[in-house]
Amino acid sequence: MAREGSLEAPTRHPIDWKGADYYNEESTFKEMERIFDICHGCRRCVSLCGSFPTLFDLVDNSKTMEVDGVDKKDYWKVVDQCYLCDLCYLTKCPYVPPHEWNLDFPHTMLRAKAIKFKKGEVGFGEKLLASTDVHGQFAGIPIVVQTVNAVNKTKPARAVMESTLGVHKDAWLPELATKKFRPAAKKLAKESVMSAAVNGKLTPGKVVIFATCYVNYNEPGIGHDLLKVLKHNNIPYQIVEKEKCCGMPKLELGDLESVNASKEANIPVLARYAKEGYAILSAVPSCTLMFKQEIPLMYPQETDVQLVKEAMWDPFEYLSARKKDGLLKTEFPVSLGKISYQMPCHGRVQNIGKKTEEILKLVPGTSVHTHERCSGHAGTFGVKKDYHEQAMKIGKPLFKKMAEHKDGGSPDVITSDCPLGGHHIAQGFENNKLYNPAGVVPPQKHPLTLVREAYGLS
Repeated sequence: MAREGSLEAPTRHPIDWKGADYYNEESTFKEMERIFDICHGCRRCVSLCGSFPTLFDLVDNSKTMEVDGVDKKDYWKVVDQCYLCDLCYLTKCPYVPPHEWNLDFPHTMLRAKAIKFKKGEVGFGEKLLASTDVHGQFAGIPIVVQTVNAVNKTKPARAVMESTLGVHKDAWLPELATKKFRPAAKKLAKESVMSAAVNGKLTPGKVVIFATCYVNYNEPGIGHDLLKVLKHNNIPYQIVEKEKCCGMPKLELGDLESVNASKEANIPVLARYAKEGYAILSAVPSCTLMFKQEIPLMYPQETDVQLVKEAMWDPFEYLSARKKDGLLKTEFPVSLGKISYQMPCHGRVQNIGKKTEEILKLVPGTSVHTHERCSGHAGTFGVKKDYHEQAMKIGKPLFKKMAEHKDGGSPDVITSDCPLGGHHIAQGFENNKLYNPAGVVPPQKHPLTLVREAYGLS
């Protein structure tokens, strides 16, 4: 007899994306029907993304009011709503492996997305949005950057982007940086006089930074704040010699061949650092998760992939472990006041606990109010014409909660480990007029920036 739920920790099966049956649409739809039937009987995930309300509405409006009454063509409506946050798997579903029902909703949606991509049903605009290394190549070019940033703020340009690329005219878009992170950071690493590496029981004493597309092309300040925090704590660092996009935007499209190309470029480089005893840090949770979970599940038998997985750290996971080793400076001369902090989905999925909260709470005169709810941004999902308004709706309960600090009144600052999610939250504050007493949205800063400020570093 099948048991109800599971008290065991969730496990993940490898993604058999090279298997003969993976791109078989008939067998994929059969598996979706099996999973949808279980979901329909449970409905515990209805409050998460749009996939589940879409599915349940399809069932409830069908002739049989069961999954067998839903036209299989409408399954794609459910697939398109999934942005692979993984929260259903990690926080809600009682039937994930090792339960005998073996339910993996997000990776089944990934399989369907891969079929859709292979069929050529993903548009040019979506492909371009996911090509972060392509539009990031203009960062750091004088005049070009200023021109692109200025044009992207105009209504005519945004109208054109909406009609041609499917980017919602009102969605927040990141600016291109006037100076890329990697060249400047490499120079700093070479010029800095680094302390000798001091290993702890839990932590390697030296660090290498995987810059990520976003930090490199859009907000290099986040990366420089990380470097300043490491230097302040006498942790020698290097910048990854060369890197390509982690592949997460391509994964969200189902473009697994492009994920493979990124893996082939990144893993040999990162594995060398792992073998040399470096901790590999990435300041964007989705990028960190890619190397910790998705790529290892796609290549379970490759030794170098697993080495990189073990060497990859979230920055606050590393700083927290460094503190436990007694090797983190905890003298913070600058208080941060009331912080409303959102723990992003891809941070939660890493199963590392509330490490950012732990570090921020070390700062005297600081009160951290942590929120574990999706912002709705979800990579490119939140900027697309078809989904931006829905993304804002998904995030609205979070925005309202973050606007009310547990110690009363508005927060002094809002923050999220996900840079894109942080700006999406700030836009949600503005759209919902969640202003502080000064009549403005509280400043939005990355947690690494807050730690740098708390240390009194400029």
